Amino acid sequence: MATLENFVKLTPGIPKRLHLKDHTFVTRRIKDPATGFEKEVRTLVFAVDWEDGRPVEKTFSVIQEKLASQLATYLEGKRYRDFIFTITKVGAGFTSEFIVEVLPWPGR
Repeated sequence: MATLENFVKLTPGIPKRLHLKDHTFVTRRIKDPATGFEKEVRTLVFAVDWEDGRPVEKTFSVIQEKLASQLATYLEGKRYRDFIFTITKVGAGFTSEFIVEVLPWPGR
């Protein structure tokens, strides 16, 4: 049975190619896995219209500050619309690192 996924999931070691079309910030309440305490976090959420070569309608939520800081330079003027982002997650949990490669968006 097929599973409907309306969000982008990063799998460690597997590059994910995305075109981002819009963004917003939302506040979410999450449970810290290390402490078990709940806390509010500001999350960067993108609307995605292209994933790994296919048109999609998904969201991509960025909770990790490491990744959000790498994407932040493209937020002003929604400059991310001019690029394809290849994001590779390295590791798991809060110690994850992210390799971000940026290429011009040919659909522009």
